[in-house]
Amino acid sequence: MTVRSRATLGASAVVALALALASLALLGLLDANLLHNAESDAQAQADAVAQLAEQGHLDRLLPPTHGADFLQVVDEHGQVLTASQNLAGRPAISNHRPTSPGTVFSTWNISPLGSDHRQRVVQVTSATPQGLVTVYAGTSLRDADAADDTTAAALAVGVPLLLLTVGLVTWWVTGRALRPVEAIRAEVAEISDRDLHRRVPVPQTHDEIARLAATMNATLDRLESSGIRQRQFIADASHELRSPITVLRTQLEVALAVRDRELWPELISGALEDTARLQQLAADLLLLARIDASEPVPDGRLDLTALVRKAVASRRGDRVPVRAELASGIEVAGSGLWLTRLVTNLLDNAQRFAHERIQVSLTVDGPDRRTAVLEVVDDGPGIPAADRERVFERFTRLDDARSRDHGGAGLGLAIARDLAAHHGGTLTAEDSPRGARFVARLPVA
Repeated sequence: MTVRSRATLGASAVVALALALASLALLGLLDANLLHNAESDAQAQADAVAQLAEQGHLDRLLPPTHGADFLQVVDEHGQVLTASQNLAGRPAISNHRPTSPGTVFSTWNISPLGSDHRQRVVQVTSATPQGLVTVYAGTSLRDADAADDTTAAALAVGVPLLLLTVGLVTWWVTGRALRPVEAIRAEVAEISDRDLHRRVPVPQTHDEIARLAATMNATLDRLESSGIRQRQFIADASHELRSPITVLRTQLEVALAVRDRELWPELISGALEDTARLQQLAADLLLLARIDASEPVPDGRLDLTALVRKAVASRRGDRVPVRAELASGIEVAGSGLWLTRLVTNLLDNAQRFAHERIQVSLTVDGPDRRTAVLEVVDDGPGIPAADRERVFERFTRLDDARSRDHGGAGLGLAIARDLAAHHGGTLTAEDSPRGARFVARLPVA
């Protein structure tokens, strides 16, 4: 069943149950009220006749009275002492002989008057000088029966009509409410991997469906951005791979054509350099793929201070010496291999452009000292403020870094930022009096 059908069925079922209970309550209250009124009138007449019997003032024929259809007075032996005109000459209407004074209420379906309506009979037993006397006063329930029948007929017609109205209104309202959802579904069904620029309609209702449409459009924005990024990445990767593969093939073809063995070492050395560049590029692409796949980060604690110190110590043979000022005992949660790669990529970038100095510092910052701050500063040409975000894009080289003699394919800083984000941190290029300054912030374990 559709949501529309379930909503209509549920609303109709609830209303039907409520109407059934209300109808039963209405009929019960109406019948009880009419019965009480008839009973009160009959009892008043029976009490009045009982008082006359106690005083010995009974007439041979009781006059008709308001509130009672018939009256009959019977002694304790079952002898009829007097009665109303419509019961004159008839025997006692009940064979039961009370043994003590009191009042009894009962309803008889068969009236002694031959009426088809029920009779509410009040039986009042009183003590007189001649013994116990029982007065029977009965009133017809024709008004109550008529009212019950009329009410039941009205409910039999009105309840189904009301249920039908509720069902139709619910079906219509639910259809209107779900119409934007169907429009969203239809639009999403038409969107393919080549139509990620399309968006679903957002209704002007500012309700849950409007928020759903806005969220769907935000998801499509992310998918489109991811698709564009993926296509750009594939194009850049293809371009970066094509150049070393072309050079490598040329070198191998030249080596195959040259017969002078003295030239082979030089040709093979160049081929090995391009092979190493291809191997490094393939490793970087594999690491980016693992990061993009959101491979979970280990939650084990590691000493970030010792990790940075070891990474710096391994660079002692570099062109520019690295100075380090590291706070002790800083621990973070994550992968030691990936965090080492983050530090290494920052140091590699600094080595490419530094003139004489590279400074590495590690401190703890933040209001609760819950953030580890790693800074790598060099004295190179620096990064223009307009390019401080662009340097983190994949395969990006600034003008001063376009020469392949500097090495790298433009993935180092992109990988470093992705690794920092994967560990719940950030990596930014910030202001520096001279050169470039990269700041990585990671949450302390």
